[in-house]
Amino acid sequence: MSVVRVLALLLVSAAVVAAPARVAAAGACAAETFSNNRVYAACSDLPTLGASVHWTYDAAASSLSVAFVAAPPSAGGWVAWGLNPTGESMSGTQALVAAPKDGGAGYGVDTYDISGYSLGAPKAISYPTTDLAAEVAADGRVQMFGKLTLNNASGDVVNQIWQVGAVSSGSILPHAMDTANKAAMGKLNLVTGASTAASGGGSLLRKKNTHGILNAVSWGILLPMGGIVARYLKTFKSADPAWFYLHVACQLIGYGVGVSGWATGIHLGNLSKGITYSLHRNIGITVFALGTLQIFALFLRPKKDHKLRPYWNAYHHSVGYTIIILGIVNIFKGMSILGVEQKWKTGYIVAIGVLGGVAVALEVVTWSIVLRRRKTEDKAYNGHASNGLPLSM
Repeated sequence: MSVVRVLALLLVSAAVVAAPARVAAAGACAAETFSNNRVYAACSDLPTLGASVHWTYDAAASSLSVAFVAAPPSAGGWVAWGLNPTGESMSGTQALVAAPKDGGAGYGVDTYDISGYSLGAPKAISYPTTDLAAEVAADGRVQMFGKLTLNNASGDVVNQIWQVGAVSSGSILPHAMDTANKAAMGKLNLVTGASTAASGGGSLLRKKNTHGILNAVSWGILLPMGGIVARYLKTFKSADPAWFYLHVACQLIGYGVGVSGWATGIHLGNLSKGITYSLHRNIGITVFALGTLQIFALFLRPKKDHKLRPYWNAYHHSVGYTIIILGIVNIFKGMSILGVEQKWKTGYIVAIGVLGGVAVALEVVTWSIVLRRRKTEDKAYNGHASNGLPLSM
């Protein structure tokens, strides 16, 4: 075999061996170039926010050189990329964040160990970092660079998180809660270059939305409706006993739907280890416990002429109003956690406003009926007294 043939075979073999690391380099990211002769072995166009990631991975040394490219939502904004060793979520992410420095004259990179869903202050991350830098490319996108030393437990497939946001008066603002921002996470195979969206990310979002809808309908609409029915319709004698059955129906259906929403919340908590919304959770547990007591109270309801009935009424009314108030408060807390669009908040505010308006109108009507009824009863009573009937029995 000639020397030429041997060299040719070696070149072909080298190309075949190197091919897996460039699997993902066929997209738009393959045309991107960087200053200071920075070159990377592989790249991947990320599925959201028009971002891309470039890297060179040395498995033997657990070394990862990376370049992240993305456009902030507005000029002078921030971009971030990181790895999460514990799961596919923002909480726990070891992040690199590029933001304007020195009055906006240039970009710098800080590291953040993110806990929960707030960025917090810059601090060292679990992966030692070097060569951190960032700059704005000719097309206006921010290019962020760095080198991370991974631990041996990281493996070849990592959870990556990326994000963009605005900066105001030198402060990093929270990122938007659009669909693209919520979906900015997934897995990256450092060897083959395969990049995938977060597994179950859409499913998890659907579960969160289901949790919110179930609770909004149950604790936030059906139970207030049942309370309105009980307070006002029983004033009308013609509505008795229909108001009672309508009240019970609203409360039982609302409680049943609410139990489903509460169970969904427990399931979401189990899926998100280490992420706790203490106030939202505690209010939810309180509402569920009080709602359960109300259901059991139906079976202990004394008859109208029983001496304990006034005490039962006081308990039932006070607990019922507490459930309604806490339920509505917690629904707004949940909306803030989910970062729902303003139109959904507005829609729920309108629904509560309508129920409140109906309650106010019925309050006026029922009080007028009660006062008129008392006048009639007083006249009848005084009439009997004037006819020689005793004033007291």
